[in-house]
Amino acid sequence: MPIIYLSPSTQENNAYVTGTGSEEYWMNRLADAMIPYLNSCGIRYQRNTPDMTAGSSIRQANAGWYDFYLALHSNAAAPDNYGNVRGVIAFYYPTSTQGQRAAQIFVNNLRSIYPLPDKVVTRSTTSLGEVRDSKFPAVLLELGYHDNYEDARWIENNLTEIARNLVLSLTDFFDIPFIWPTDPWEGTVNVSGTLNLRSRPSTSSSVIANIPNGATVRVYGRYEDWYVVRYGEYMGYAAAAYIT
Repeated sequence: MPIIYLSPSTQENNAYVTGTGSEEYWMNRLADAMIPYLNSCGIRYQRNTPDMTAGSSIRQANAGWYDFYLALHSNAAAPDNYGNVRGVIAFYYPTSTQGQRAAQIFVNNLRSIYPLPDKVVTRSTTSLGEVRDSKFPAVLLELGYHDNYEDARWIENNLTEIARNLVLSLTDFFDIPFIWPTDPWEGTVNVSGTLNLRSRPSTSSSVIANIPNGATVRVYGRYEDWYVVRYGEYMGYAAAAYIT
């Protein structure tokens, strides 16, 4: 199953023009809203903390192994144009083919929910460390301008919709099903022998782990005849018929 490094902004001094919080506050709220969708879609994650910096987030990610690095930010215009700019930018490193592909997927999906779809664009950059220095395919999203009242309110009022849209893009990138979350529940495996935990909802996909009869698993969502479950440190798809 894919695993991402999730890096919401740690810039606590970037105040929203609405007076309701900072870039750090709202991007962490957005990351919170993504978690149920990440779990239901079987996407594992490691997340930075607000006391970190972009630099320490990159170092933490590079010390491990991830399939993707996603940075969540909101933007601000230059002082002489304060409050007058709107739009969403998906930044990627120019030589990263997978980063560019992911950025385009994010943009294609965000255009369906952002009020000004023609202002949702991709852009290559060599100046942003979170895409330049990551060992993994990376995208930094500037999700609107927090110095623009309409953009700031769009973020504040649509956290769940934005979170769902971002996870949809991740499932498109990883080519796995998007699965709506349900309230997680504990299930018991009922099988003769062991139950295969698989990397995809298919009997031809690779086996991640073997779950013994009577074991307890955490169920996050369902796709056709498969549950997305966590078993110990493993997460994957298991046949729903053998879990009660």
